[in-house]
Amino acid sequence: MGRSKALRVLRERGLDFRDAEELFDGRPIHHVPSPRNDEYRFASTVETNGRFYTVVWIWREGNQRIITFRRARDAEERAYRQVYG
Repeated sequence: MGRSKALRVLRERGLDFRDAEELFDGRPIHHVPSPRNDEYRFASTVETNGRFYTVVWIWREGNQRIITFRRARDAEERAYRQVYG
């Protein structure tokens, strides 16, 4: 699913998983646990160039694995602004 999911997100949203990785560069990130089934996922929201994005990811076998990358939802943006202004 990984590669095909990345291609679908790129095609449908114009967002590349490789760009999502660059968002973890030390800028402020609002992390929220987002458990699903047996997995302990995180939804991490960042602001870049005046826009907000959320990366949903998990730790798997010692690596970060991106589940999805999308524009942040309104509630995610509000939560980020509450913490970082």
